[in-house]
Amino acid sequence: MTKLFCSIYTLWYLLMANTTFAYSHADTLRGSNGRGRIWWDVVRYDLKADLDIEQKTIVGTNTISFKVVGEPCDSMQIDLQEPLRITKVAISVMPVGPEGTIGAKPEVITDFVREGSVWWVKYRFSDLKKDVVYQLAVNYEGVPRAAVNPPWDGGISWETDKNGKPWVAVSCQGLGASVWWPCKDAQWDEPDAGMSLQIAVPKHPELKVVCNGRQNGDTWNVTNPINNYDATFYIGDYVHWSDTTKGEKGILDLNYWVLRTNLEVAKKHFEQVKPMIHCFEHWAGPYPFYEDGYKLVESPYLGMEHQGAIAYGNHFRMGYNGSDPTNTGLGLTFDYIIVHESGHEWFGNNITAKDMADNWIHEGITDYMEALYIDCTGGNEKAATYCKGEWSRIYNNAPLIPDYGVNNEPTGDMYNKGAAVMYMIRQMTNDDERFRNMLRGLNSTFYHGTVTTAQVEDYIAKETGLDLQAFFNQYLRTKKIPKLQYSLSGNVLKYRFTNVVDGFTLPLSVSANGVTTLVKPTGEWQKMKWVNGKELTWETNYLITTK
Repeated sequence: MTKLFCSIYTLWYLLMANTTFAYSHADTLRGSNGRGRIWWDVVRYDLKADLDIEQKTIVGTNTISFKVVGEPCDSMQIDLQEPLRITKVAISVMPVGPEGTIGAKPEVITDFVREGSVWWVKYRFSDLKKDVVYQLAVNYEGVPRAAVNPPWDGGISWETDKNGKPWVAVSCQGLGASVWWPCKDAQWDEPDAGMSLQIAVPKHPELKVVCNGRQNGDTWNVTNPINNYDATFYIGDYVHWSDTTKGEKGILDLNYWVLRTNLEVAKKHFEQVKPMIHCFEHWAGPYPFYEDGYKLVESPYLGMEHQGAIAYGNHFRMGYNGSDPTNTGLGLTFDYIIVHESGHEWFGNNITAKDMADNWIHEGITDYMEALYIDCTGGNEKAATYCKGEWSRIYNNAPLIPDYGVNNEPTGDMYNKGAAVMYMIRQMTNDDERFRNMLRGLNSTFYHGTVTTAQVEDYIAKETGLDLQAFFNQYLRTKKIPKLQYSLSGNVLKYRFTNVVDGFTLPLSVSANGVTTLVKPTGEWQKMKWVNGKELTWETNYLITTK
């Protein structure tokens, strides 16, 4: 998702960071792997839905292919947010074969009840065999939540274009995919065999519908696993053109969908895509979804990282809607939405955090991908300048990792502070090729997978050869910024860190009269002979304060 630069959102995050939350039962149901979820695994989704634009309603069926992986309870948790409602549930208890469900007619399940945004489907699930794929068809209907301020406060955007034609799209990160379709609304359980989307607007056959994956008639097929909030649709008076580029895994299909009135400006503006893809492949490995291709789709909101169908609403401007939040000038050298949201194809879509509390993996590492793009186009020094330019917007109002198991996302610091974490790791590694191989290794080791922060930490430490436990504890699990204290008396320099966790240290350079010395301050006073002069300069490559 895009950064929250507007002052109203900055204020909101500051207020929320100083608020004590009492989590509700609904928070636990949504954010935890509870009794109605833990015993089954999603294999595939096949979603069909009709939208009535005038009435702002949706009617559809999601067929959930699943397998039993644990000891079933008597209920299956299906998430669907109010005011939408489930109208019918049917299960095919015969195994799924190559031609679809084999055997008897699906059995209608009559026992399903709502508990807020959760529906409990009760059935003889204990009769099902483990590791066999079954299908549950869930019919639903109603008036889905309208977006309030998308993409941050999402839902369905019921808009019109400049010509008065309907322009409809959905955004639901954080809010959850269950705001518009019934599913297992959890980041840790992606459909391993992908999904299909067949979204129709019967009253407006003149409009185009664009979804994730590749189009086959009225259906869009996603081959790869996809996290729920990435599944999407766009409806509008779209025009389309296609292109290809030669990438690390062969020919990558590029497809673009924009409103009819914006075709010419878009063709010129979207020329940034190819060099961006090549840059990101260099740093992070092959584009993760060659099978489904890459799409950029004009949207009625600023942007979102919808897998293989990136939402673009930056009005064909450089920067973030024409501005440079870093105040370095470098933010105006590229289209922020194209670069940031596409960067999520590697971090967020390919590698997905199991729990929303770990979403710094999505936003922080992707935020650093912006700096890597500048590295490709302007060099390492400019990339460093860009990254440090973001540090003034780090508020340190809460740890980057909040509580687990309650559908709780980090504050806005997961962007800029998360990027700072990656920048500092690159400085400590002091070997760009090793750092690059680490990023590429993350994407290959956890390819199309879900991860925890602990897994990412362990991998980064192993591949860089650094002891990073205290570093991660400091910057991810506290809101404290290390304070470097020092004094110079005669020819003795004393220094230490305060405001740090046990074991914290950083390799810092201190200079005077053209002579640079490397030191490793800890939480204890250290001293050394200093004969290089009275004026000291400490390096600024780390997110610390100096006194």
